[in-house]
Amino acid sequence: MTAGFRFSTTSAEPQHRSSRWSSVISEAYFPLELDFQDSIHFNGRLSRAALGHASLSRLTSDPVKYERRRSHISGAREEEYLVTLPRVTSVKFRQLGRDVSCDPGGFIIERGDEPYRFMYERPNDLFVLKVNRKALSERVRQPDRFCARVIDATSGSAALFAAMVGHAQCQIDTLTETGGNTIGRQLLELLGLALTESDSASESGYSSVRAAHLLRVEKFIRANLKNPDLTPELIAEGCGISKRYLHDLFRDVNGTVRQQIRDQRLIAARDRLEASRDVAISEVAHRFSFADQAQFSRLFKQKFGVTPSEFQRDPARQKDVARD
Repeated sequence: MTAGFRFSTTSAEPQHRSSRWSSVISEAYFPLELDFQDSIHFNGRLSRAALGHASLSRLTSDPVKYERRRSHISGAREEEYLVTLPRVTSVKFRQLGRDVSCDPGGFIIERGDEPYRFMYERPNDLFVLKVNRKALSERVRQPDRFCARVIDATSGSAALFAAMVGHAQCQIDTLTETGGNTIGRQLLELLGLALTESDSASESGYSSVRAAHLLRVEKFIRANLKNPDLTPELIAEGCGISKRYLHDLFRDVNGTVRQQIRDQRLIAARDRLEASRDVAISEVAHRFSFADQAQFSRLFKQKFGVTPSEFQRDPARQKDVARD
């Protein structure tokens, strides 16, 4: 079973409901200041389960205002995001000087290392995915730019992401730890794709064309990570662009094509090692087209700070790598 917890205010005395809810919210997400419309008669339920590099929760409650203050952030050890999908009524959100209202059928991203205000004025039912910055940055460039924006989840990859969140929540009590890790990776991949598509849709003209080309290139790289002949020449040919234009695209994001190939192979190899402690490191190195196990181990440690064998045999190391 995936690790998690459940809480309902019905288990608390009326005079303690607001304080207990505040404590549970801090444990599930991070410290927040809460303002209740009616603290004595407040009702709320929250369930949460770990899904590898993410956690998924369902929050059902009477109206509340949540505020993330500077004092809460000063002691934070890592940067995290909350991806919130309202299901009954709209939520209002303010961060980075922007005010948005998100209705059911959309979702918003809250940046945990910046102050914000979040509220709903009627009883609501929310799905919330919590993910650290490193894991999301591996799937989408500069995730901060999506904060305080409403992402339409009624079509495309965003709709698939929202639907999978719902299906995962329904089955969460039946998932094994391995199954939960797999679902978590799939949710993050869909979220990254949804955000990238949303970004492309919001661009126009020349920038939109370059964004579309870059998205196609990144998809091609991920689909061919096991191909030992994956080179800039093969990518350019497969995407119908020139090699020179391919290199220009990656200069836009302060990187290189070969660096992108290497990083995506290391990420995929890390996920494979995490999924199975029995798989041979040499097999993983070969599967993702590293020259040999020694090269794979050296590059893996450069990127993640631990060797593949240390990562594979110690679950605590896996959590540390996810946070780094």
